[in-house]
Amino acid sequence: MYFYKLKVILLKIPALNHLWRNWNVLRGKKVGDYAHLPNIIRNYSNGNSFVDIGCMWGVNGEYAFIAEEAGATIIKGVDVFGPTPEFENKKSARASKVEFILGDITNPKTLEKIGSVDIAFCAGVLYHHPSPFDLLIALRSICKKTLILRTATIPEIRGLPNAAVYFPMLTAQNRKLWNLKSLGLQFQAGISNKFTPEEGYGNWFWGLTPSCLRSLLKTAGFKIDIEFTEPFAQTMICKPEFSSFNHKLPDKEEAEAIANIISKKGTAKPA
Repeated sequence: MYFYKLKVILLKIPALNHLWRNWNVLRGKKVGDYAHLPNIIRNYSNGNSFVDIGCMWGVNGEYAFIAEEAGATIIKGVDVFGPTPEFENKKSARASKVEFILGDITNPKTLEKIGSVDIAFCAGVLYHHPSPFDLLIALRSICKKTLILRTATIPEIRGLPNAAVYFPMLTAQNRKLWNLKSLGLQFQAGISNKFTPEEGYGNWFWGLTPSCLRSLLKTAGFKIDIEFTEPFAQTMICKPEFSSFNHKLPDKEEAEAIANIISKKGTAKPA
């Protein structure tokens, strides 16, 4: 664990972080960058319907407007707050048809308002959600062609695939390891300070390793086509595919049938 902590500390040093990026480019890896998101959106938007999940914080609907300029047909933006004055001003100045939806994507009523879209875009949201798998399942339910997902992650832990760190309730000393102020993030709710329930989704909940993120995506029904890696973030271009995992709540008759089968098998034992 000492060597892992050392790796995290070194990767938070801007010069070494830059060196890591250059080294991986030389190795032929696809290295990501937050600044690349507009071009990715342009590459996938023309002729497709588009939704940005988490469209307001810090960008005021900008990615939805980029999709519209690139030729997206129906464009929606979803967030748990807003619309901001900046969004409204941009929409008016551009005579934009972007539709804003106030809601939580894990809420069935919000999903109904979104409907099915060709391109689902979600950046800077997954690690803010206490149940990231539920968020991915919701994205899978609306996505017809492509998911563009960008999320903060933590470096891979050698010998411990699919690992993750739950940030709430960590001590100040333990939170310090995950503070990315040296890389330009001035404030991370729940890391820069202690977990504050009143902040809701503003808190950072999860530090997922890349392997954990990949497994979550696959379990939720996505196939990763392209992956852009960074020391503390991943950008994934995914296609929806069939997943045999089913977490639908059965109705009364189905529930009783399942209960009878389990009872007859006699395999249900207290753990």
